[in-house]
Amino acid sequence: MAKQLLKLNFEFKAEQPMPIKESLHYGVVGSGDMEVIIEKKDLAGKAKFQVVTPVVGYDQVWEKVLGRFIDESNLGNISVEINDNNATPEVVSIRLRQALAELAAMKA
Repeated sequence: MAKQLLKLNFEFKAEQPMPIKESLHYGVVGSGDMEVIIEKKDLAGKAKFQVVTPVVGYDQVWEKVLGRFIDESNLGNISVEINDNNATPEVVSIRLRQALAELAAMKA
């Protein structure tokens, strides 16, 4: 029997949103891991997230981790898709920071 996947949607607005120059795909969907797809979009400075996960009951945890990421990065005008396979909040934070580092490297 196939696992049921939840789709969680979140939206944040950075204080002074910084746009990205290019889209990015980072990570893989594997046991205890996740992939992040960040796309440049015109969203009036907002950051929209869609999380696809098999884990039920962690909506508030996702919201806190993603909100903290936007607070720290100030990214805006982005659409982010996260395909999760049971990643812990620490892994989520690490993958998001790694994706942010990749975006910064693309600017250089």
